[in-house]
Amino acid sequence: MRLSVSFGSAMAASFTVCRLHMIGRGSLAKCLQKVDTFLHRNIGTNVVAVQEEKNGFKSLYAVQAERQEQAERSVLISCHSRTNEKKFLKHMSKHGDIKKYFFYESYGMYAVVEYANQESVASLFEGTAIPSISHESLVPFKSRLLSLRSLDSADLPNQPSGKKRQAQTSIPINELIQRLAKEESIDQQITSLTEAYQLTEENCRLRFLVCSLLKDIAAAFFPECTIKPFGSSVNGFGKLGCDLDMFLDLDSISGRNATMPKSGLLLEYQMKRANSERNVTQNILSVIGECVDQFGPGCVGVQKILNARCPLVRFAHQPSGFQCDLTANNRVAMKSTELLYLYGELDPRVRHLVFTVRCWARAHSITSSIPGAWISNFSLTVMVLFFLQRRSPPIIPTLDHLRDLAGPEDKSVIEDNDCTFVSDFTKIQLESNTETLEQLLCEFFEFYAAFSFRTRSINIRKGKEQNKPEVAPLHIQNPFETTLNVSKNVNATQLDRFVALCQESSWLLQQNKTAQSGVGTKGKAITPWGLSTLLLPSQVAAIKSRKRRKWEPASERIKSLLESLKDNNNQQNKS
Repeated sequence: MRLSVSFGSAMAASFTVCRLHMIGRGSLAKCLQKVDTFLHRNIGTNVVAVQEEKNGFKSLYAVQAERQEQAERSVLISCHSRTNEKKFLKHMSKHGDIKKYFFYESYGMYAVVEYANQESVASLFEGTAIPSISHESLVPFKSRLLSLRSLDSADLPNQPSGKKRQAQTSIPINELIQRLAKEESIDQQITSLTEAYQLTEENCRLRFLVCSLLKDIAAAFFPECTIKPFGSSVNGFGKLGCDLDMFLDLDSISGRNATMPKSGLLLEYQMKRANSERNVTQNILSVIGECVDQFGPGCVGVQKILNARCPLVRFAHQPSGFQCDLTANNRVAMKSTELLYLYGELDPRVRHLVFTVRCWARAHSITSSIPGAWISNFSLTVMVLFFLQRRSPPIIPTLDHLRDLAGPEDKSVIEDNDCTFVSDFTKIQLESNTETLEQLLCEFFEFYAAFSFRTRSINIRKGKEQNKPEVAPLHIQNPFETTLNVSKNVNATQLDRFVALCQESSWLLQQNKTAQSGVGTKGKAITPWGLSTLLLPSQVAAIKSRKRRKWEPASERIKSLLESLKDNNNQQNKS
């Protein structure tokens, strides 16, 4: 089948991509509703050149701008009385046309309502009352976080809403294992896992709305500022329930790029001065953090962590349930977000494999939400990208290759770091790699089970192993700040667990390639198989004890890997 893709003015040339014979898509394209170009690749059969025509590919910046505009005309409503849906919509539509709405539960029942224009939000404010409380004093800060109170006795507190509530957290691991066991192939299991864990359309809208609500506070000091989500919330690899990383962007404030006249007069703003840009960032975040703490509705547990390498304000936003981190002057992180988004768009297998490896890692406590010696999700993602660059032929290009394809408009140097890479997808020619998701997952585990972590470093700029520049158990070069090791926190114990689990998981996949009991029948339990066996917590104990299990005969290659691990452990114990 051959379809046609026509790109917008920024990408006028035609672009041939491939079709993916799978259910589902990468989470960024799914959660950012208006991104209409979907890149597909046919996995496991002949690669078919396909072009799919919609409105053309949108850059991450264009997608973010559209989401921010949606958030500006949205409100967040706390529905204490759970008024029935028809009555709720009738009341809210008095102020203008509603484009979209949905209900969800956090600390109570909430609704997100998006109007067709911002004038409707202003109209809503005109009829909104400041609560009257006799025994407390109120801070008169009016935001778009509102509470709906019913004046009718007919509306009972426990009256259910007719609207389906949108999930804001991922399903429990045991439920996921059962779901995966019902699938017919490992490829379908991987796809199903991605669909279960990736950010939904509604969750993404909520993230942008929280950023918009916070911007209303910061705008009191910097009227032209914006607050944007970055990291997992927008790079396409975000899991339901992940933290919301936000960037206070002051670069777009007018006057920064004013043209200097050759002669005559020039007006300049008078401004406070500080010793360094870092000091400016710390002062700005300190003040905004204090305002969030004192005046931000629903913002609790505010911590100002200003002496960190990247100063930030951390807090919990109860209405959304998000743990939030606000930073400023963190431009390199924004470029990393854009790079991961680009890699995820180049081939759908990238996102599927990242979701699977991350879920596997969390199931076995390789990663953790608590800071420590664990491997981070970002490090795991870079390891997946590096592995895909090492395939023959490679599935994704190196960062240096993307830099070489860049035009003058892509030039980006941040704090002496070269952050340049191509943004025009039409310049990127992908090679015809037809490996299935099952093959890639199994090869991923084998690749890192045998990787020379003691002497070699992971580098996605070059796409090849390099000698370690420093003594550390795991060395993964930061893609842009190349002197930094993004996995410097990882200790030898955690790396050993990762390698052991890679070997165990490779063996398990070899032994459980097909379903043991199909979808099951009445009274018959569904036996985990394939990917679902990798998520069982019982495997962790086996790795910790280092005891060989009595499995069915495996391939000589897998046996060799396990014997190699055993020999390495014996040598370490002797030393």
